Amino acid sequence: MSNFSDPQAVLLDAEERMNKAIASTQHELGTLRTGRANPSMLDRVSVDYYGTPTPVRQMANCSISEGTTVIIQPYDKSTLSAIERAIAKSDLGLTPNNDGSIIRLSIPALSTDRRKEICKLAAKLGEEGKVAIRNVRRDAMDDLNKLKKEANLPEDELKSLQDVIQKKTDAHIKELDKVVKEKEEEILQV
Repeated sequence: MSNFSDPQAVLLDAEERMNKAIASTQHELGTLRTGRANPSMLDRVSVDYYGTPTPVRQMANCSISEGTTVIIQPYDKSTLSAIERAIAKSDLGLTPNNDGSIIRLSIPALSTDRRKEICKLAAKLGEEGKVAIRNVRRDAMDDLNKLKKEANLPEDELKSLQDVIQKKTDAHIKELDKVVKEKEEEILQV
């Protein structure tokens, strides 16, 4: 039994899910280090807080100072060393400086090799986003095929709906490529 009774609902659902895949990829790309201080780079860093992995940004106020330093001020001072350890163990490649009440993360200029590594990671995140979009396409095609059987959808209408889904897929993948390319240019910018 298909979840949809109307082909337009299938198209709308596919469009919405493809947009979410792009938004998710953009969020992930925002966590990559580019040589500029940005609190979102801490989004993937979690601290074990009373047995629960908790993102740093939920445990502390994170702000920017002088464009190259992230200031992390924990809401609970007892978590300072745990946050410091989590940042040191993360894939950020940064050494936190703890002065007893706040943590400072100085963002050094990236080496050419490190920039290339981060570009590869950006490309990998872009590929994951494309896979998500293609999965949405596959699900939509399956839903349309189920509708064809259940609602006696004519073959020519099914074919035109599948063409629409393919065009939406191509457009979303092109948009995602553009987003990744912009991020790579930002990373490579000295």
